[in-house]
Amino acid sequence: MPSKGLIIRLARFGRKHQPLYNIVVANKRTPRDSLPVEVIGTYNPIPITSTAETGAQRKPYKHIELDFHRAKYWLGVGADTSDRVSFLFKRAGLLPELWPKPSKLSQIVQKPITKDIEETFQEPKELVRPRD
Repeated sequence: MPSKGLIIRLARFGRKHQPLYNIVVANKRTPRDSLPVEVIGTYNPIPITSTAETGAQRKPYKHIELDFHRAKYWLGVGADTSDRVSFLFKRAGLLPELWPKPSKLSQIVQKPITKDIEETFQEPKELVRPRD
């Protein structure tokens, strides 16, 4: 149940070839980088490798900052999520793994039941009683 056309999505900022994204709550119809309703986190898609200062060999990771309380609030209100944000929320444990995509929900259409008109209006003659 969507709430007032709100969506949790990524808004790009940063430099050329070095993208950084704000995780924002915005109206669905506004442009990507327009003024959001609320900024609830940041996401850096470029993997961060270990530096010489730490000395330890670590696996590269992507930096994500997220306000869990506000994210849970907006999901509870009924805000939709974009594909990438739903993937990030699944990884963070905010959404179950089998969370449906909004586009799949809108495509569920029940086929109308069509029967032949003659079949529906024919009544057996034994059941029809003449009027007195």
